[in-house]
Amino acid sequence: MNCGCAEVITPGLVDLFDARERMATAARPVAGGERVALEEAEGRVLGDAVAAALDLPGVDNSAMDGYALRLAELTPRGLPVIQRVPAGAGVMHLPEGGCARIFTGAPVPIGADAVVPQEKVRLDAEGRVHVEGGLSPGANIRRQGEESRAGTPLLASNTRLEAAAIALLASHGIAEVTVRRRVRVALLSTGDELIEPGQPRAPGQVFDSNRAMLKSLMAHQSIELIDIGVVLDDPHELQRALERARDEADLVVCSGGVSVGEEDHVRPAIERLGGIVFHGVGIKPGKPFALGFLGESLDAGTPLVALPGNPVASLVGWQFLALPLLQGCQGMTPPPLQRFPVKAGFSRRGPRGRRELLRVVIDWSSGTPVAQLAGGQGSHMLSAASQAHGYLLVDADTDVEEHHAYGYCPAAQFGR
Repeated sequence: MNCGCAEVITPGLVDLFDARERMATAARPVAGGERVALEEAEGRVLGDAVAAALDLPGVDNSAMDGYALRLAELTPRGLPVIQRVPAGAGVMHLPEGGCARIFTGAPVPIGADAVVPQEKVRLDAEGRVHVEGGLSPGANIRRQGEESRAGTPLLASNTRLEAAAIALLASHGIAEVTVRRRVRVALLSTGDELIEPGQPRAPGQVFDSNRAMLKSLMAHQSIELIDIGVVLDDPHELQRALERARDEADLVVCSGGVSVGEEDHVRPAIERLGGIVFHGVGIKPGKPFALGFLGESLDAGTPLVALPGNPVASLVGWQFLALPLLQGCQGMTPPPLQRFPVKAGFSRRGPRGRRELLRVVIDWSSGTPVAQLAGGQGSHMLSAASQAHGYLLVDADTDVEEHHAYGYCPAAQFGR
């Protein structure tokens, strides 16, 4: 039975997109950098812009396996093959009156003005080349420097280095890059009931899934983790843990104890050591999310993200709100939230007073994307979140109707 607790409308909640913008603008990029080998740069953020080291391609080369020739020399008698140019060969001159057998990536001989793919060539009994179909000057030739010229910008500073960017750097022979230092993130969970996975469990105790989940999410962000562990619901213990986090980290992330119950001690501890910027976001799940700071101010102190204790609410809070703050601390501009319309494959009473983020899977069996519920939608239910492809974003006071279109946010954009 639903007690209706989740339908209580709380005044003063920050809109999801306003909160996301405030998180991004609150970030201050960390100072300092280091030089790392390219094979160690995955996930790191460029500290300095990188210029092209050479022209790419370095010379005019062939985009096809085929034959390099002069268009003016094509005749009904065909052209003899008088040269062979493999990839890695030096630049040759094409003698008059013939063509060159050439392979993808090989330098186009000087004098040739087109490459004809081998699929469009017929060889006669004498081995002469006859071209089938039309051909225009420059066909199938990659021109020197058409991708980049030596000295021109290659990658901007604050670019996150992933596979394609690393391949681009390698293609210029660049073996080392300057990257920003890793953001130091202090992580803690709060709650007397929490124990580590693998420990014996007494009645009333629960395993700390939030910290395991957040560690996994952070592992994709190339940060330096300071794992403070589980902190008891004791004001003095919590204050000591937050003081350590403040002194050692660039960003503090805690989960649990941020609501307004008698045993929720996180907010008072934050206010003693710093302050709260905002508390409460108009989303379901994830309403108790808070942004705060430890120190004199948000600008001068250490930013703190307080995530809800319910695991799915904590997941949503990280993906939609905390991640943009971390990306800003890394020096990056957080990308806009990806949203595209999908049809709902179910009907459901909509949320009251706040947006709802339903965990869904996308069904393509009809040829168009249809969102289906991934399972139970309680903020404590990780099963659906573990199967979901993303989130169906339902506006406040809007019922979900089958076959109608709604905004969809894919989980892939959050680093899953």
